[in-house]
Amino acid sequence: MTWLEDRAVAVITGAAVGDALGGATEGWTPEQIEERHGGRVTGIVPPWYPNWRDARPIAPYHKGDGHITDDTLMTRAIVEVYAKRRAHLDAYSMAEDLVPLMIGEPRWVPELESTALLLQRVFLAEKWIVAKLHYGHVDPREAGVGNIVNCGAAMYIAPVGVVNPGDPQAAYAEAIDLTAPHQSSYGREAAGVLAAMVAASVAPGASIDDVVQAALAVSHDGTLAALQAVVEAFEGWKAAPKTDDEERALARKIRAVVAPFDSVGPEYRQMSMDARRPSRTKAIEELPAALGFVLGHQGDYRGAVLGSVNYGRDADSIASMAGALCAGLGGAASVPDEWIDPIGEASKMDLRETGRLLASAATDIVKADRARTQARLAALDALAAA
Repeated sequence: MTWLEDRAVAVITGAAVGDALGGATEGWTPEQIEERHGGRVTGIVPPWYPNWRDARPIAPYHKGDGHITDDTLMTRAIVEVYAKRRAHLDAYSMAEDLVPLMIGEPRWVPELESTALLLQRVFLAEKWIVAKLHYGHVDPREAGVGNIVNCGAAMYIAPVGVVNPGDPQAAYAEAIDLTAPHQSSYGREAAGVLAAMVAASVAPGASIDDVVQAALAVSHDGTLAALQAVVEAFEGWKAAPKTDDEERALARKIRAVVAPFDSVGPEYRQMSMDARRPSRTKAIEELPAALGFVLGHQGDYRGAVLGSVNYGRDADSIASMAGALCAGLGGAASVPDEWIDPIGEASKMDLRETGRLLASAATDIVKADRARTQARLAALDALAAA
């Protein structure tokens, strides 16, 4: 594979594996997770409730057993839009191409164990996209205003980083434009920042420091403050956790650092009164928490993802983000086949093929970017000469 193919497969599989492993523990506390599974989760586990079809509060979703969630289903849809357009995306791309996929093309939904429309699986914050664009005919650049502020846009944004390899600023700008119909405030900001971090991670020779610097360079307001707090908390951090107690201590450390910026509050299923409202001082929890696990495990894929899975709360999105970043840095070989293969089989999705599809589109996009850049340089040279 070319470098870009390797990194595209890495980011897609890395994010999807984190999503599938974390889906089984989403919404619970670390203590509840250990009690349910007899210790820390170290791989694919069964659903929380055997009677998952009617068990509350997570019915009717079959989370666990290696099933990807809406995070990866939406990511796949974004990849398909890139494969169709072979160009950078904007708010109108979501209106013209993503919405038709959500409402017009049935696909296998692992958590429902049936073929369904993507619209029928996604959370209310993602249903908003269809309501505002398809039924409300709202300007795509403004449609995200008023929606729940959450990680919904950030959860599928990793492909934007892949099509802007080594250019965090461009990835940030594209993600901010693309997610305008979906999110506002710190939810939209998180999508832009994560795209920039992925773009930094997939550049040849990239390091964790490059990812951190990209995040701090593009972020604003509460998102910037939360990321700065995480980075400061891990200054001088020398070694990844080696024992279960050290893993637990790392998770507590991350939660303590992130909590002041998280509007959801200490009880994930009983949110605070200002949860998910626009704010200049708040940040989604998932992005800084994911960075915390990447830093705490020094970029090791397995450690960062499992740390995120056992963190609980929005574990699938945290693990997906941490997985995308670690895989972007480490390449396709860093994502264990022992997880990719059974998760792909259980979810009826070829995860590697999704990565290759993204790579094909990204190759064309990068080629066009190169030609456009060369033409721009020629124009600047002509201007200087005049």
